[in-house]
Order: sequence, then C-alpha cells, then structure tokens
Amino acid sequence: MRAVCWHGRHDVRVDEVADPQILSKNDAIVKVALTCICGSDLHLYNGYVPTMQKGDILGHEFVGEIVEVGSGVTRFHVGDRVIVPFPISCGACWYCKHELWALCDNSNPNAWMLEHMYGDTGGGIFGYSHLYGGFAGGQAEYVRVPFADVGLERIPSGVPYEHVVLLTDILPTGYQAADYCNINPGDTVAVWGCGPVGLMAMMSARHLGAERVIGIDRFPDRLQAARAQCQAEVLNYEDVDVAEALQNMTGGRGPDSCIDAVGLEAVGTSFEGVYDSVKQALRLETDRASALRQLAKACRKGGTLSIVGVYAGFIDKFPMGALFAKGLTLRCGQAHVHKYLPHLVKLVAEQQLNPSSIITHRLPLQEAPTGYKMFMNKQDACIKIVLDPHAGATATEQAPQGEGA
Repeated sequence: MRAVCWHGRHDVRVDEVADPQILSKNDAIVKVALTCICGSDLHLYNGYVPTMQKGDILGHEFVGEIVEVGSGVTRFHVGDRVIVPFPISCGACWYCKHELWALCDNSNPNAWMLEHMYGDTGGGIFGYSHLYGGFAGGQAEYVRVPFADVGLERIPSGVPYEHVVLLTDILPTGYQAADYCNINPGDTVAVWGCGPVGLMAMMSARHLGAERVIGIDRFPDRLQAARAQCQAEVLNYEDVDVAEALQNMTGGRGPDSCIDAVGLEAVGTSFEGVYDSVKQALRLETDRASALRQLAKACRKGGTLSIVGVYAGFIDKFPMGALFAKGLTLRCGQAHVHKYLPHLVKLVAEQQLNPSSIITHRLPLQEAPTGYKMFMNKQDACIKIVLDPHAGATATEQAPQGEGA
C-alpha cells in the first residue's frame, strides 16, 4: 500500500509499504477514506519531536471503513464506517475508566520513554513518534487500529466522511479547550492561533455560550476565517500589544479565559521572540513560549488558561509568579477524544456544528509532500488539508470554504 513516511526534517515521502495485519484479537483493519495533515504533524516535519525514525508512517486524523476484524472485536463489523480517535485507549485501566482517555496506562508500549523525558507516562497515538508507541499512522491506504471496540465510533448513515473527519482530533481538541474554560453566560474567551484547532475552539466556545470570542493571529486569511466561521473579533499580534488591546476590549479586566492553540512553535515579535528562537535552535530550550506568556499576562484575575497547543519539553522564563498572583487556573493536555465524540457526532449530524467549513484544500495522498510544504508555509490561504488515499495522483482541488463532500 501507499503511505506518507517520515524521512527526516522537511522530508516526507509517499512510499510503498507493507499492508497492516491483525496482530491481536482486539484489532481492526480500516481502509482509510480520508485523512488530514494536522498542525501537530508539522512539529514532526520540523524536527521538534524526538524518537522519529526513517520510514515511520505519519498521520493521526483519519476515517474509513472496516475491512477486517480480530476474533475479539464484538461491537464492530466489516463494512462499518468509522471515526478513529487519535489517542489509543484500552478502555480498562483507571484512566480510561475516569474518561482520561489520552492518559491510558496500557496502550503505549514505549511509555517508559515518556516517563524518562517528562516524569510520567501517556497513552499511544497514531503516527506520532516512538515516544507515543511508534504506531503506524493514518496517512495511508490502510491502518491497524488496536482496541477497536474502544477506539472506534460509528458514522451515522448518510453523513459524508468529510463532515466527520475533523472529529478524529481538531474538533474534540477545540471543544475540550472550550470545555476547560467553564464558560458562563457573558464570558469573553480569547484564543491564540486561528489555525484549525483555534477555529474549532472559537466555534466550540460560541456553542457553549461565550458572549464574545476574540481570535489572535498574524495571517489575514486566518483572521478572516475566524470572523466568518466563528463570528470572532480579531487581533493581529504584529499590529498591537495583545495584552493591552485585550485589556482595552474588556474594560480593563482581561478575558475570562484564554486558550493556547499555538504550542511550541509560537512566533514572538519582540526581543523575547528572538530569545526563544535562539535558545530553541541551540537546543537550550525545546519550546517557544511567546503565546503562553501572553496568555498569562492577558487573562483576568481568577481566570482560566486552557492549553491544547502541543508542547514537547521545557520552556524558559515562564511567568509562574503571574499565575500565582492572579490566581489563574491552568488546564492542559492531549484531548480525551472518546469522552466528547458521541456528543460531537450528534451535533455534526444535526448540523449544529460544521467543522468541515474550514477545509480549504483536498489532495490525493500522492501529493502529501506538497501539502506539508503548503501547510507549513501558510501558502494559498491554506488552513486545513484533507488527503484522499484512493484518489488519482494528478488532480489537485482547492474547494471554497463551507463546501461539503
């Protein structure tokens, strides 16, 4: 089969690889109908996540049809159309039973690596380095899905794949970010990053009752998407002092909650940004924390910082004193997709949420290397790319915003 494989920094290729096989009675094999390039994939592409090996299959956002099941799979059958959450969860450990699905104790065979690096373990993730299990990812024609009875969700009849492919990661991640804010009527929520996850966080914050949503970015097309798709007010951080602008917009108090949908590759505009870039290049700091520092400065006293942008290690000059003095609540982590998925499937099927409206580009799998470059460089107003593993290798389509499959 064909699959998108990592070969080094800024080097992904579509290779011929062996088809996946059933390795456990609890496995299923899924024929991938659609898969996506995620902002988190760019951290691998840019070489910031350790333990990647040449030939690793990328991708953790995919939907498709079951073509084979192990003898222990009872809830699903060949022919079922399914959503595959990006975290791999056993369903039986203490964390899974408490709906902390991304922290599963049993799904990551390389959990010792995470424990050594971060001090504790985490669950497996499709296509996201050997830190998270070394599982083959979904940017391929077929994928093996462990713990299939736990890790799959049926797609309702009549709902197109494109309408639910973003439920594998970015919509649940954005929804969790908003959920962590404990939004009350009248609240103002500020979101750093108007990429796919940021847009989903704004859309979710609106759905959960926020009166005002403010999107922060520097790319005009992404700021426009925040206005159009999420009815957000917007700030370009290259044009204004974000914390000061947010104070002025909220009567001197600051937003009730601030969401970081940027993560470790944040871009700073002051000396602080240069400082982070130099330290990261010298491997004296793993993550650039410009956005995270702005959150802590901007949020109102007693407010909440919700962090779903991926961080990979250690940051310098984090304003812990501000968090303490202001009494801020900090919530963060990988999305517990399984917790939110049934509810979100219902909202999408009933057209209460429309995540597919942010898809800007549709490419055949063969053009994934072009897609990675386009997405990384923010070219051609690219916000979200969907790959079709079974499409021809010639046509490239850019679809207008809001067009469904």
